Amino acid sequence: MTEGIRRLRIAVVDAFTDEPLTGNAAGVVPEAEGLTDDQRRAIAREVAVSETAFLTESDRADRRIRYYTPTTEVDLCGHATIASHAHLFDRGTIDAGSHTLETNVGTLEVDVTEEGVVWMSQDEPIVERVELDYDRVAAALEIDPATLADVGKDLPFAVASTGLPFLVVPVNFLAPLGGADPDLGAIEALCEEVGATGLYAFSFDTLESDSTLHGRMFAPLAGVSEDPVTGTASGAVGAYLREFDAFEEIPEEMVFEQGHFLDRPGEVRVRVGETIRIGGRAVEALSGTISAPEGEDDEIVEA
Repeated sequence: MTEGIRRLRIAVVDAFTDEPLTGNAAGVVPEAEGLTDDQRRAIAREVAVSETAFLTESDRADRRIRYYTPTTEVDLCGHATIASHAHLFDRGTIDAGSHTLETNVGTLEVDVTEEGVVWMSQDEPIVERVELDYDRVAAALEIDPATLADVGKDLPFAVASTGLPFLVVPVNFLAPLGGADPDLGAIEALCEEVGATGLYAFSFDTLESDSTLHGRMFAPLAGVSEDPVTGTASGAVGAYLREFDAFEEIPEEMVFEQGHFLDRPGEVRVRVGETIRIGGRAVEALSGTISAPEGEDDEIVEA
């Protein structure tokens, strides 16, 4: 081994799917003790998926997790949490049952079923209506303002959070949602203005008959132009749907489909009860080792 180089086990795990190369890919580093922030950032850049999860021991929970995009650390990431626990379960590191996870937003509960479905509890929901001009939001998404004003009579723009805040934008039909070609600079400005990590646009018009809605999520502030299938945003949207009485009676379990317009289809299961929970499967797509140079100042990483 080259002097000063540390080799770490790493996997790329596709979350919210049971078919490799679909869903949302997450990097998982299951034994990340001793890595500096610079090393974590460098590894996340090298893996080049939306988020890479770094797992370590914890004095407060069963394990500690931190999440990095290719450009920055984020406090919470649903799909990387699902991917990490599915990976640990598949490798026999953890058993089915309840597990606690220390994150930057607090300690969360993660349940793994005997079948390998991972359920993640979300933080206490916060939903706040925001006043934004239909024309401005439509221009940011490059869609017809009428597609927003139509459904906006019943469902407003709002910032919703169950750990991370998202600007929630309802769209009347799937065709305009799928045809959206966002101006990422304008999306970034909107999100900065309302204090959101990203913009989640959705329609109740879906591809699959058993899906509740179809979503797309854009987060240029976090270095992610479009996330294929988004866990934390799905939890936030679940809270949004309950807050604004989107259903006469909210379903016990909802299915949010996403990623089809990126050729990475997946689905998030959402339960809105006393605690908001998101769930799904995940499958390993790639595994191996990654080389991380020792020291805080060396940021070069080779796969």
